[in-house]
Amino acid sequence: MSLVVSAGGHPFYLQAGKGFSISKPKGYKICPRAALVEAAPRVNGSPSSTSIQVLATDRAEELKAEARALARAADASVYSPQLLAKKYGSRPVKAVKRTLEILVALGTFALKLFLDQKNGTLDQNKRKRAAELRTIFTRLGPTFIKLGQGLSTRPDLCPPEYLEELAQLQDALPTFPDADAFSCIETELGMPLESIFSSISPTPIAAASLGQVYKARLKYSGKTVAVKVQRPGIEEAIGLDFYLIRGLGFFINKYVDIITTDAVALIDEFASRVYQELNYVQEGQNARKFKMLYADKEDILVPDIFWNYTSGKVLTMEWVDGVKLNEQAAIERQGLKLLDLVTTGIQCSLRQLLEYGYFHADPHPGNLLATPEGKLAFLDFGMMSETPEEARFAIIGHVVHMVNRDYEAMARDYYALDFLSADVDVSPIVPALRDFFDDALSYTVSELNFKTLVDGLGSVLYQYPFNVPPYYALILRSLTVLEGLALYADPNFKVLAASYPYFAKRLLTDPNPYLRDALIELLFKDGRFRWNRLENLLVQGSKDRDFSAKDALQPVLKLLLGPDGEELRTLVIKEAVRVTEAVTLCTFVDTYNSVPSFMRSLIFNGNGALAMSSAELQSMMELRDQVFRIWGLLRSSENFDPALLQPILQILQQPEARSLGGRVVGGITQRLAARLLQQVLQMPMAPTSSLSALDTR
Repeated sequence: MSLVVSAGGHPFYLQAGKGFSISKPKGYKICPRAALVEAAPRVNGSPSSTSIQVLATDRAEELKAEARALARAADASVYSPQLLAKKYGSRPVKAVKRTLEILVALGTFALKLFLDQKNGTLDQNKRKRAAELRTIFTRLGPTFIKLGQGLSTRPDLCPPEYLEELAQLQDALPTFPDADAFSCIETELGMPLESIFSSISPTPIAAASLGQVYKARLKYSGKTVAVKVQRPGIEEAIGLDFYLIRGLGFFINKYVDIITTDAVALIDEFASRVYQELNYVQEGQNARKFKMLYADKEDILVPDIFWNYTSGKVLTMEWVDGVKLNEQAAIERQGLKLLDLVTTGIQCSLRQLLEYGYFHADPHPGNLLATPEGKLAFLDFGMMSETPEEARFAIIGHVVHMVNRDYEAMARDYYALDFLSADVDVSPIVPALRDFFDDALSYTVSELNFKTLVDGLGSVLYQYPFNVPPYYALILRSLTVLEGLALYADPNFKVLAASYPYFAKRLLTDPNPYLRDALIELLFKDGRFRWNRLENLLVQGSKDRDFSAKDALQPVLKLLLGPDGEELRTLVIKEAVRVTEAVTLCTFVDTYNSVPSFMRSLIFNGNGALAMSSAELQSMMELRDQVFRIWGLLRSSENFDPALLQPILQILQQPEARSLGGRVVGGITQRLAARLLQQVLQMPMAPTSSLSALDTR
C-alpha cells in the first residue's frame, strides 16, 4: 500500500516496508502535548463531568501550544514592497544578474511571439508557445512556478490554451540536504531531533518548491506524522524575484495597453499569498479553521496539527494514508467510487465558496486524497482565500439570471461581483453574453459542461475591461479541477448538474433577502407562477443531504406576510385563486367522469357539465397534478413531520394572513360564480367543448 503526503500541493509516495528510524537517546525526558485530543468517556450517551473537564484542559493546553508556536514564528517574513525595494535597491549586482537570467528566458519567448504575430501564425502556435512558457517558468524556479500556477486561474489575463498548460505546472525541484533540514527542525523547535521523534525517514518523501516532507513518529505518543521543512534561502530567492517582477508590473501598467488589469496590484496580492505560505504556523491555523468549518461532515477529513512541533519553518501534522484523486484504479481497488468522492468534493467546495466564504485555494489532485475509509482528505493549507459576503449571494443570483436568460441583470451582477468599476458601461457586454449563453443554454443544466462554460465566459472576460477578483478565478479553477477528475470515471459527468442541488437548496431555504428576491425572480414571470420551476427546485434540492421542507416553507411565508410583501401577496392571491379553481373543477371532472353515462344524461340533460374548452381543462388538470406532486415532494422530504407546520399555522393567524386568506376566498368565489353564470347562460355546445371530452374511461 502506498502512503501519500502533499508538499507544496503535490503528492509523493512511500511504499510500505520502507524503513525509517533513528537511535533513541538515553535519559532524555520530554512530555509535550500535541493538539490531537482523544474523546473522553461518555455517560449514558452524554459527556461526563470528568470528560468535560478533560476536554477543557486539553483545549487550554492546545491554545498554549499554539501560542508557543506563534512565538516561534514571530520573526516570520511578511511581504513588504518597501522593504524589498530598500534591500535589493542597494544590491544592484545581484539584481542585475537575476534580471539578465529572467530577461534572456522571457525575452526569447517574447521574440517568438513577435515572430508568430508577424508571420500570422500566432493562433496556430498558441498551444506550442503555452507549453514553452510552462517549461520556462519551471526552469526559472519557485517564484515563477508559483506565478505560473497563479496565472492558470486568470481567464482575464490568459487565453484558454495558456490556462490549460500553466495548470499543469508541477513543483518538481531537487531536494536540499537532509542535514540542513534536520538542523532547521532542531533550531526552530529548540530541542534535539532525538528528543522529538523516535524515528524519521532518512530522506524526504516529498520535495517541492517551498519545502520538503519527512515521515516521522513522535517519541512521546508514537503517532505517525508528516513533517514539512522549509527550503533554506527560499525567502531570499522569492524576495529578489518579486522585487524585479514588481518593477516589470510598473512597466506593464504604463506601456502595455492590452492588459487592462492593474499588474502591480495583482503582483502584490500574489506575493502576499506566497509569503503567507512561508509561515507554517499560519498554514496550521488555516487547517484548524478549515477543519472547524467543514469537517463536521463525516466524509471530510482534515489532518490535525501538532503545535508543540510547529514553527514558522517547520510544520508537523497528522499523517494521512490515501490515494490522490486522479488515480481511479487505485481508488477502486479500495472498494471506493471516484464519482462519490468527487461529488463530496463539489458539495464541500460549494459550502466553502458560498456558505462560509473561506476556501481552499489550491484544490488540485495532489491536495485531495481518498482515504481507505472512503473519506475525502484535504491537504496543504498554505494558500487559502475568502469570498466576500456580498459576492456569495451575488453568485447565486447570477446563476438565477443565467437560468432566466436575463443578460442585462447578468451584466449588472458584475458590479456586485467586483468585476467592473461602477463607471463602466455594461451595455456593450450584454450582446456578448447573449451570443455565448444562448448557445450554451441550449443544453439542459444536466448536459452543460462546466469547462466549456468557463472557457466561453473566459473569452468574454478577455475581450472586455473585466478585472476578475482572485476569489472568483479560484472558484472557477476549483470546480474545473473537480469536473476534470470526475471525467476520468465518467465522460458524461457534469459538475453543474452535481452543483445544482446545492443552489436549489440555498434558494429554497436561505432567509437572506437577496436570495429570497432571487427565488421570486426565478418563480414568477409576467405575473404568473412557474410551478415547473418550483417542482424542479424541490426535486433538485431534495438531492442535497441537508435539505428540509421545514426550512423551505417558513421563510417563504414570512416574506409573503411581511410589511414589504404587498406586491408578492398580489401575485400569490392571483395564483392561489387559479390553483384552487383548478383543484375544485378538476375534482368535479373526476367525479363527473366516474358517474355512469346514463346518469350523466339524467343529471345534466345531455349537456356538458361546464362551459370550458378541452385545452383549458387539460391545462387545469396539469396544474392540479403538478401542485399535488409538489406537495408530495415536500411530504417526502427527510425529517418532514406535520407538526413542523405548527409555526406556519401560527403565522397564518396573523392579521395579514387572515386578510390574505379573505382575498383568496373572495377571488375564488368570483371565479366560480362567473363559471356558474356562464354555465347557466350557455347555449348547447359541441361535446368536445364540454367535460365529456375528458372522459377517460
